[in-house]
Amino acid sequence: MKIDLLSPASFDGGQPHGQFAWLREHAPVRWHDEPGGKGFWAVTRHADVYAVDRDFQAYSSEPTIMIADPLAEAGGFGPYKMMLMMDPPEHTGFRKLIRSEFTEPAARLRQDRIQALARQIVDRVIDQGQCDFVNDVAGEMPSFVIAELMGLPLDDGRELYKLTEIIHTAPEALPPGAGGQAVMKMFEYGSKVIAEKRARPGDDLASRLLACEVDGRKLEDMEFLLFFLLLVDAGGDTTRNLLSGGLLALMENPEPYAWLMADLDARLPTAREELLRWTSPVVYMRRTAKVDTMLGGQAIRAGDKVVMYFGAANRDPAAFANPDTLDLSRAENPHMAFGNGPHVCLGQHIARLEIDAMLREVLTRMRDFQLAAPVEWLPSNFISGPKAMPLRFRAA
Repeated sequence: MKIDLLSPASFDGGQPHGQFAWLREHAPVRWHDEPGGKGFWAVTRHADVYAVDRDFQAYSSEPTIMIADPLAEAGGFGPYKMMLMMDPPEHTGFRKLIRSEFTEPAARLRQDRIQALARQIVDRVIDQGQCDFVNDVAGEMPSFVIAELMGLPLDDGRELYKLTEIIHTAPEALPPGAGGQAVMKMFEYGSKVIAEKRARPGDDLASRLLACEVDGRKLEDMEFLLFFLLLVDAGGDTTRNLLSGGLLALMENPEPYAWLMADLDARLPTAREELLRWTSPVVYMRRTAKVDTMLGGQAIRAGDKVVMYFGAANRDPAAFANPDTLDLSRAENPHMAFGNGPHVCLGQHIARLEIDAMLREVLTRMRDFQLAAPVEWLPSNFISGPKAMPLRFRAA
């Protein structure tokens, strides 16, 4: 079995489940060479991924959660770090600044608005009988929600989403320097947000971030910009790729699809969790060993890169019965699409509301889905999902 978890070609069409299955069985913690880098340990079993994600004392999120830092071409950020690339207690302090916006009760307060946005999104395509589902439907919802959270025009959310897509694309699939340029454009926009919200603060997350304090001081501009990048960047990944990849899975599995439609409202919660397991939109997260330790029978040295593959963990037969079957009624579903431990996805409650709202609108108002052209997948080894998915459909 040829194992290559770096090439975007391995992820064209979804996660490389053949490679993952071989690794789980034969080498669940396996050294993977890295051209231009020092290599990393690929971790593929559910129990090991779970353990690494929780153990921040042995496995650090610094200096980056990427295998190779894609922002290096932008010159780095000096002494500043994104929250994802911090460890407790520093990470805990920064997370507290926005945690209240993303609790389950706070998310529920946005439920009616999110459902209204879902109706608005489907309204725009329903009479056309065709659309690019990724850009016209799946990508719209998280773009709009994060824009509203930050107090930005909805159309700006759409433009910012285009930048995140560039940031997540493998550098070799882009013109030289395109990833760094996208980050700089995001910072340019964020700088305008700083000026506007300081001059005219509102009841929005951007204004509150600029007014709050961490360790007795207000955020510096670069700290805000990294927060801004994280919120926009991470705010769309799971929802956009779950919706497009999830609909594709339903189209490819007509029996589970029919089961879901027989009682959509009652069955949607378990179906949504199974689609999260099935698609696993975030491919991996990296940690760096802080101490010499053992993992899966392998001696890990301090400084080694340790990479958790969530898509592999989410198909582990030791954790899931019949893991390669799409079972929308799966009751026991300890998937890790949102990670776990101190870095568990802060936006998971809002993401679930977005997913439910969009699936409800799409599946009740649109019928007879057919691909109008082959699906084009995002050329990325970090985020898994369609980049373009041209569909024909019939209005219900």
